[in-house]
Amino acid sequence: MKSKREIELVEEEIKEKQKIIDYQIREFPVSVIVEKFQDIEDENGKLVDKSELFIPDYQREYVWSDNRKSKFIESLLLGLPIPYLFVADVHDDDENEGRLEIVDGAQRIQTLSSFLQGELVLANLKKLKKLNGFEFNDLSKARQLRFNRTTLRMIELTEKADEEVRRDLFERINTGSEILTHMEVRKGAQGGRFYELISKLTEIPLFNEVCPISETRAKRAEKQELVLRFFAYTNNYLNFKKSVTQFLDNYLEETNKLNESQFKEAKNEFVRVLEYVKKYFPNGFRKFETNTSVPRIRFEAISVGVALALRENPNLGAPDLEWLTDDEFSRHTRSDASNSVPKVRGRIEYVRDHLLSNN
Repeated sequence: MKSKREIELVEEEIKEKQKIIDYQIREFPVSVIVEKFQDIEDENGKLVDKSELFIPDYQREYVWSDNRKSKFIESLLLGLPIPYLFVADVHDDDENEGRLEIVDGAQRIQTLSSFLQGELVLANLKKLKKLNGFEFNDLSKARQLRFNRTTLRMIELTEKADEEVRRDLFERINTGSEILTHMEVRKGAQGGRFYELISKLTEIPLFNEVCPISETRAKRAEKQELVLRFFAYTNNYLNFKKSVTQFLDNYLEETNKLNESQFKEAKNEFVRVLEYVKKYFPNGFRKFETNTSVPRIRFEAISVGVALALRENPNLGAPDLEWLTDDEFSRHTRSDASNSVPKVRGRIEYVRDHLLSNN
């Protein structure tokens, strides 16, 4: 039997924690949601204003298959109920102050954006079979208008919810079933000598110093994922086609066949990059010193860019890092940046070229 004081302490804790889960329920048409998700650029492609809705670094990549995207669009056209989107008003990040961070619903919002921009062709629909092969612009004007004003409900956490609360909510929403990450799958299916090397490299103190990863992400093999991406893009980014997962799977399969000398060379190059970043980048791979976890895209851009620059100029000295805080680099490495071929190459070569131009 719990004491009266123990029960009182539990009530106090519940009430205290409830104060930071303040929220409002909003409802927006599809067209407005997509508009809020789009950056505004001028005629030269320069960023004028960032989107109001954005995807934070703890979100997974855009992983829905075309079949799943099509089924989601079909559900909207049929008028089926759609789960709430979860967003949060950001107040603890100067760069994103006032913007809405997507806590849950990134896949749905990206699918809506893709459909309205004509990037999605509906396929394998089971109910609306005659719509297979249709793009948004193939619909009648009246149907387009009706689809655009279809509304989705959104739970918006107020500015009282800090980053810890937002990440906790995301984890709670997405842990109903513990789906293995791609890297966790690779450990079981493609574990080998190169995977063992990758795991050892994640234990290097310097790596953890310049590239901190949250405990939650570390438990899901995020460190191994980053190191694999470093090697795959450094050695083969020009052959990247479309699927990041397939690209990494193929690279890991091939590199498991390398010999000890090649393993040693790979390790030495990785350490050289870490040492260069430690010496010349004030916050390591982080954007701000206070960041507790490094986003994949930022790590890819800087680590691979540095590696390629060092290959061309092994005596690479102190760089001019003004570009590190400009709008263009931010656009290359924002958390919702695409993994399309041009953007993967663009962010890697942007870093490489700026480093080489200063030496």
